[in-house]
Amino acid sequence: MNDLLTTVDWSRWQFALTAIYHWLFVPLTLGLAVIVGIMESIYVKTGDDKWLKTTKFWMTLFGINFAIGVATGLILEFEFGTNWSNYSWFVGDIFGAPLAIEGLLAFFMEATFVAVMFFGWGKVSKGFHLASTWLTAIGASISALWILVANAWMQYPVGMEFDPAQMRNVMDNFWALFSGIAVNKFFHAVLSGWALAGVFVIAVSCWFLLKKKNTDFAIRSIKVGAWTGLVGLLLTMYTGDGSAVQVTRHQPMKLAAMEGLYNGSTSQSLVAVGLVNPDKQWNNDEDPYLFNIDLPYGLSILARHDANAFVPGINDIIAGVDINEQGDTINTVSYAERIERGKAAQESLRRFDTARKAGDAAAMEKARADMMKDYQFFGYGYFDSVDQAIPPVALTFYSFRVMVIVGSYLILFFLVVLFAAYRKQWLQREKWLQWTAMITLLLVYLCSQAGWIVAEVGRQPWTVQDLLPTCAAISDIPSASVITTFWIFAAIFTMLLIAEVSIMCRYISRNAKIQLD
Repeated sequence: MNDLLTTVDWSRWQFALTAIYHWLFVPLTLGLAVIVGIMESIYVKTGDDKWLKTTKFWMTLFGINFAIGVATGLILEFEFGTNWSNYSWFVGDIFGAPLAIEGLLAFFMEATFVAVMFFGWGKVSKGFHLASTWLTAIGASISALWILVANAWMQYPVGMEFDPAQMRNVMDNFWALFSGIAVNKFFHAVLSGWALAGVFVIAVSCWFLLKKKNTDFAIRSIKVGAWTGLVGLLLTMYTGDGSAVQVTRHQPMKLAAMEGLYNGSTSQSLVAVGLVNPDKQWNNDEDPYLFNIDLPYGLSILARHDANAFVPGINDIIAGVDINEQGDTINTVSYAERIERGKAAQESLRRFDTARKAGDAAAMEKARADMMKDYQFFGYGYFDSVDQAIPPVALTFYSFRVMVIVGSYLILFFLVVLFAAYRKQWLQREKWLQWTAMITLLLVYLCSQAGWIVAEVGRQPWTVQDLLPTCAAISDIPSASVITTFWIFAAIFTMLLIAEVSIMCRYISRNAKIQLD
């Protein structure tokens, strides 16, 4: 058992490590592809060689980042088979479909047109080259679509039916995968990439301003980056609002962890800033916060778009208590009952397997009917106590606030940069703004990572919500092999990151000596 727990923990750490490194590259790819497309569109429309130089500069940085992102993404997908083979077996029929489409459609689309994008200058017409640039950007977003559809399905499993004869889930409605969670997650992730890439372009351009090199080029780039970033950020916030509503409906425990909320109420306030009490447990009377400043009605509005709505906390969800739209108290299924019914579903599955081996059709049908009655709680049967079904509250709480606070700051940042960009001499003169832009690049990456931590840590301990916890999803491999590969991947990814940053910095520095204006 100890080795099993070690394997689970190290497998989770390894997947988290890979995902975090991969997500350093993905949003920049998604956003920079759009910015390059906008710049080349301006070049094709105006015929101005200054925009051609601008396009090629940012296109090269896009290419460096794109290559590293592909490498980390491939390793991430392989880990489903190496570390999470039980998961792959249990839901591979559903989860594998969008990933296969991503590989066959989006990845090959990107690979085809990115080649024209980089090597087609002077070999194809301006119009065809521009189309290739935009198709590369579209391909990157389509690639993200299928991956995020797969991830959203893990958060809200739909469009499937469990087949006890195969001991696995099979897809019965492909289009159900495009749930509200999937749609919001796709737009939220892709549009946040626009905001991140906008900050990246501004930060690099401000370095040129700080060095007093290629200032006209820098101003041009800042305007495109700031407008793209601002539009992306505002739309990201809009889709974030939609995501909050979807999480409230389908993952209320995640929402409660995001807020550190144990006992819900009507007209529920939102904690703007606060410190979580580390001694607080769901079954003690400790205060949830050491310090907090609340926004009245904030969580009710965020979660249900109703200032008077009831939002359940962790204790309410555990007890199976909620309040409907009419204000009546209703009882859902408590966690204790979910665990009991989950174990019953698993026992029914074992009876089905025994009857199948014995060739007893009547007993098979009876066991199958009993199992399907409780199958929605199948995953809870792996737990021995309620505590195992509660996500890490503190990490989810703080990550959510980092995402929201930095995201709110970015609105002000983009507005100030745009104001300054159209007052050219002011932007060139104010070094504090140039330094702020470069520091903001670190903050926007922190914001981006925090968003994924909220999404993934907030749904723990599940790999598939309510159906398969992490302890049942792993491969039967020794913990020593996972530990070894964890450190190997950590070293490789760190070297790749250092290589990318080093190559980018050398390229940027070299272009400071070249006329781009």
